[in-house]
Amino acid sequence: MSLCASGKKTLFEDVNIKFTEGNCYGMIGANGAGKYYFFKVFCSGQIEPTKGEVNITPGERLSFLQQDHYKYDEYLVLDTVIMGNARLYEIMKEKEVIYAKEDFTDEDGIKASELEAEFATMNGWEAESDAATLLNGLGIETDLHYKYMKDLKGAEKVKVLLAQALFGNPDILLLDEPTNHLDLDAIAWLEEFLINFENTVIVVSHDRYFLNKVCTQIADIDYGKIQLYAGNYDFW
Repeated sequence: MSLCASGKKTLFEDVNIKFTEGNCYGMIGANGAGKYYFFKVFCSGQIEPTKGEVNITPGERLSFLQQDHYKYDEYLVLDTVIMGNARLYEIMKEKEVIYAKEDFTDEDGIKASELEAEFATMNGWEAESDAATLLNGLGIETDLHYKYMKDLKGAEKVKVLLAQALFGNPDILLLDEPTNHLDLDAIAWLEEFLINFENTVIVVSHDRYFLNKVCTQIADIDYGKIQLYAGNYDFW
């Protein structure tokens, strides 16, 4: 993969790297080295590589920490977290529409049955309790779960968006400066969550203590290359 910034400076040239399940990768590099652009390549293809491609195993779900703190202002806190699994949230809303119909048809019944089956396979019945557990762990008290995002303080919004990224056991989790605006209790909870997380994590952070605590590999960005090293930040 090769990547240029705004069609000018080449940030990466002939990068061939594989991130594997069960590892937490700490991405480090000097300011301007390309960490931001590398993340954007992964984050739902927000930036396309100049050459090459990013391959994700079909069926795997990628989740990332949203940086727009106002994007979900018109949604309830609990719904915002569940939206971390877009398909599950879509099913929930489709079901609500069908069951709200006054003229419920046979076709509606078939569709509802199909949605219920998919909903069950995605552990949909535990969605609200799972979202609440994440929120409580990060310090968002239960009385805030049914408030609108616009009614929350800035630091509270950050915690909700972090819970959204963690929701539903994603196969690949991308976290850009996840400890920003978190209190010590929330950071400790996040560290424990990531240590026990069994899928793939890629994290950018200036918090060296955090990287030492959670990372099993370090991805060093330097001179247009990315080199993987086993171990945490101190070991690197």
